[in-house]
Amino acid sequence: MEAVTIKDSRPVAIWLYIGVGMLIVQVLLGGITRLTGSGLSITEWQPLLGAFPPMTEEAWQRAFEGYKKIAQYQYINSHFTLSDFKFIYFWEWLHRDWARLMGLVFIVPFIYFVIKKKINKSMINPMVILFVLGGLQGLIGWIMVKSGLNEENLYVNHIRLAIHFISALVLLCYVFWFALKLSVRSTEILAVPGLKKLNIWLLVLLLVQLIYGAFMAGLHTALVANTWPDINGTWVPGGMFTQGGFTADIAHNPITIQFIHRGLAYLITILIAVWWWKAAQTPTNSLLHAIRYLPLLLVLLQVLLGVLTLLNSQVKIPVSYGILHQGVGMLLLLSLIWTLFLSRGK
Repeated sequence: MEAVTIKDSRPVAIWLYIGVGMLIVQVLLGGITRLTGSGLSITEWQPLLGAFPPMTEEAWQRAFEGYKKIAQYQYINSHFTLSDFKFIYFWEWLHRDWARLMGLVFIVPFIYFVIKKKINKSMINPMVILFVLGGLQGLIGWIMVKSGLNEENLYVNHIRLAIHFISALVLLCYVFWFALKLSVRSTEILAVPGLKKLNIWLLVLLLVQLIYGAFMAGLHTALVANTWPDINGTWVPGGMFTQGGFTADIAHNPITIQFIHRGLAYLITILIAVWWWKAAQTPTNSLLHAIRYLPLLLVLLQVLLGVLTLLNSQVKIPVSYGILHQGVGMLLLLSLIWTLFLSRGK
């Protein structure tokens, strides 16, 4: 019966995995948009007409004039020519248009699967949640951008950026988990309570780490200390806890944020190594045993990319390293979701 169910739901599972891939691309586009300072370049929200960039020179000038009214242009980019503006406009436009494309990729096949009765009753509620999360993510994105379209803010607040980023990751993990439920045989799911508990703790720590990664990107924190393994020549840098309170310091002080981000990276790496050692004791013919190396390899690569990003952050953060670091971070998150799925028990 299960084999038939998995076979019947395979097209839906493939559709969801395509969605996972598109969500990863969307988050990476968001990272490029932030690192290139492009996020506030489009000063209005047009769900339909906004799918097309300005088509005439006059339209480009109108868009540019709208950008000139906000603080980011007045205090940072007042030297911009129309050509410079077109560059940052492109990344924000592509980020928004990729979201529109994802909407079509989710909605059109969904209608097709409903007509063809490929979606059974057990899938309805998860599908509703999926669409609600997708719509909520778009709303959060626009609220975030709108908060920076004024004569005071130079960039979108890093906490709002983190909320947008984490909500995207929640959607990503939800779609991935849904796809796993439709594609993984129940015989591959093991009951390993100790491993499951450690896996959950790793996900909690990684969630905090990803929030701090968003803080790092939002505040360009790599620029305040671009040495490794020390932090500007010391192991515990000066300047921490100077923001008037513990909560304010861990959320707003760049050097404190980088110290926490580094420390969490080392802790997560050690705990994943422990998890890998424990996972080696699972049945050798199981899928969980076969993929046990994946989180370990990804976390080691992630640490390496983090170090390279720091060392190459001289005047500005290198987009290439920053995006690779973000991308591997998402893959690490998905690998731990996968291992949790396989060790959760039936």
